[in-house]
Amino acid sequence: MISILISNDDGIQAKGIQTLIKHLAPLHDVYVVAPAREQSAMGHALTLNTPLRIDEYPLEHPVKASYAVSGTPSDCVKLALSKLITAPIDVVISGINHGPNLGRDVVYSGTVSAALEGSLFGKPSIAVSLLNGHVGGANFHPSAQFIADNLEKLLALPVPPDTILNINTPAVPLADFCGVKVCELGKRMYIDSYEQRQDPRGVTYYWLAGELVAHGSSEEVDVEAIRCNYVTLTPLHVNLCNPKALDSLRQLQNENGNHNNTIM
Repeated sequence: MISILISNDDGIQAKGIQTLIKHLAPLHDVYVVAPAREQSAMGHALTLNTPLRIDEYPLEHPVKASYAVSGTPSDCVKLALSKLITAPIDVVISGINHGPNLGRDVVYSGTVSAALEGSLFGKPSIAVSLLNGHVGGANFHPSAQFIADNLEKLLALPVPPDTILNINTPAVPLADFCGVKVCELGKRMYIDSYEQRQDPRGVTYYWLAGELVAHGSSEEVDVEAIRCNYVTLTPLHVNLCNPKALDSLRQLQNENGNHNNTIM
């Protein structure tokens, strides 16, 4: 039996996390610590200037503990692993997200960030998203069943420390999944625009809108593979350092004969 911490960014009441709990709770020791309300696109934000409120949250399915937190997805996982959950946790699972986390979307994703926070605590961590999860009536059961069926295999994969598995599942029945494809992040590009509006009191406000304009062109990238009904699996890690740029700058430093380890 595996000890699992489940979180998300859509809120503890969201259909995605509730479906995941339904599939995992009968099989494993499940602990749930998730935002009290939707926290999508919060990235790796932490709450610093306001207190965090924590309430026990009753669930339909039997779990070891469940809490709703007033903060962000990263707050939830950090609080869970440092304070709320004293039992050993084997894996952190974030999701199932209401919509994909593909390509450059992962930079903004609260779902991905919750999993990354788990990895900072040294825990194997998985982010799970459903391609059409943002659509009303979306079916999260195939995605949840895939995780339940394959969790032990996923945990056995040779994943380095500080690395999470970012999984996106297609919006088709489980029998129509074409398999699991290890992918790079694709180029999921948008034309961003801010619509200017006025509230009933005549005060101007802005609403971010974006049109998707580009996908990848190869099944080796996540944005294309999922369109072919593959489950996409992409390893992500927290180290934002660009190794190619690091090598280039160090080479320049050496060529300049700078013996003080500075570039200028």
